[in-house]
Amino acid sequence: MFMTAEVLGKFFLLQKDSLRGFPMAAEATTNSFLFVRPRPMFANNIKRSQMMMACCCSVGEQVFSVTPSNNYDVDYLGQSTKGDLNLNFDLLDVFGIDGPATLQGPIEEVARKEAEVAKNLLNDLGISSPPSARNSSRGIFCSRTLNLRSISAIGYDMDYTLIHYNVKAWEGRAYDYCMRNLQSLGFPVDGLAFDPDLVIRGLVIDKEKGNLVKADRFGYVKRAMHGTRMLSTQDVSEMYGRELVDLRKENRWEFLNTLFSVSEAVAYMQAVGKALFRAHVEGQLKSEIMSKPELFVEPDPELPLALLDQKEAGKKLLLITNSDYHYTDKMMKHSFNRFLPNDMGWRDLFDMVIISARKPEFFQMSHPLYEVVTGEGLMRPCFKVRKGGLYSGGSAQMVENSLDIHGDEILYVGDHIYTDVSQSKVHQLWRTALICRELEEEYSALIHSRDHRATLIELINQKEVVGDLFNQLRLALQRRNTGRPAQTLAATNMDDQDLTESMQKLLIVMQRLDEKIAPMLEADGELFNKRYADIYTSRVSNFLYYTPFMYFRSQEQTLAHDSYSYYQAQINGSAVDSTGAN
Repeated sequence: MFMTAEVLGKFFLLQKDSLRGFPMAAEATTNSFLFVRPRPMFANNIKRSQMMMACCCSVGEQVFSVTPSNNYDVDYLGQSTKGDLNLNFDLLDVFGIDGPATLQGPIEEVARKEAEVAKNLLNDLGISSPPSARNSSRGIFCSRTLNLRSISAIGYDMDYTLIHYNVKAWEGRAYDYCMRNLQSLGFPVDGLAFDPDLVIRGLVIDKEKGNLVKADRFGYVKRAMHGTRMLSTQDVSEMYGRELVDLRKENRWEFLNTLFSVSEAVAYMQAVGKALFRAHVEGQLKSEIMSKPELFVEPDPELPLALLDQKEAGKKLLLITNSDYHYTDKMMKHSFNRFLPNDMGWRDLFDMVIISARKPEFFQMSHPLYEVVTGEGLMRPCFKVRKGGLYSGGSAQMVENSLDIHGDEILYVGDHIYTDVSQSKVHQLWRTALICRELEEEYSALIHSRDHRATLIELINQKEVVGDLFNQLRLALQRRNTGRPAQTLAATNMDDQDLTESMQKLLIVMQRLDEKIAPMLEADGELFNKRYADIYTSRVSNFLYYTPFMYFRSQEQTLAHDSYSYYQAQINGSAVDSTGAN
């Protein structure tokens, strides 16, 4: 429910003289202060600022209540109401305050008015307006409605989620190690250099044909490269036809679903071979990164603060990573500790840390659990977890049982579409968030290409209109050639030359439209598949601008006939207007 600051201000003024009648009064007056601004009564900002008043936090706790996890409803969008803040009208009645009475009138007008008041308040306080973050490359985008207030625990992956690496530096060194391995195996790799622009995440390696392919959302191959040579549309059609990319066939297809895949894919396309994995297994690269993390890691000062907000909002925070203890500790200390307040360390943020988790098996089955008991990483078998503990192995089911939190009460955040997002959703029914740093560039590209896309859509629509007209004339010609009447008497009696000339002109128009559409469509590309992620964003620190109480609502999903019905409504509306004008 909505409540203006005017009512709260009045309540607190009354409460100031009436606290003695309440058990909490004595301790309330000694608590920290929360500033509440009354509804503006003066145009002058100075006078409004003078009306700021202090009230006790425990007083706020009397006014508001939080929906508990053991007594909640489901809202009209099917989301749990756990964690929602409710207004205690019974307590207001004690002081003779009728909250709803101050919000009389059509709710649309009231909502606009109160939103403007709140917007001005945030502006005066120097706090960014929520829409400014939402409508930017740092936005959090929603595929499936998610009430963040109802989430009890948030789990995080580490690499390329909480820790973002300089892709060129990290993958460049990985590529160097790969080339050394290939050279030791006798491959002629002299003269090859790392080209990070050659591949992007989301492509698929066809190990049978030695191609790098891009598939559409249905699994059909749309583009392909062999080595560093782009195959023509005809080559792709002849090679793959209607064959589907089936990622379950791991001996044939390899999905590049993480930024760690970039260097491997570049090496594969340049040498059509594979040796990078050995570099990962041998630990050469990670040892180098641990010795000089400042060369490879891009710190994000806002990220630890976003997690701190979530923790203080009552969320249990989990770190679940496949990296080992020494690497995890080094990276997290480097990226977190200097940005946390009051001498906090990164471990203080998390209710549970699990290293060497062996995802995706972590979500699929149970492994032995060990507790890390020394700073050197020594471990011992463990059968019961404790808050703030550091563990190795285990399983997602163990996490749920130890926290007594299950299924959609947990949000898991990661960068790996399969290991982090797909498997946690499929096997545990956890809610999911995908971190995709490329979104920032893609969003900017989409903004800059709005005119391009608008022109492309207009051309495609023109082609469709011309095509429909041509098809009707072609059908008339076909029926006449077979001795049958055309669709109408006029079409049946139409002069042959006039009919063929009309069709010739339309054919030329369509051919010219195709010549213009084809290269524009090639440049336009497609968005990545967000099928498994409930929400997705470019970096974890974006949560800082949305608060831990955000209700993410997915956009309305339309079917093909929805757009046609909307188009028809516009036509009918125009017809009515023109008829009325006459």
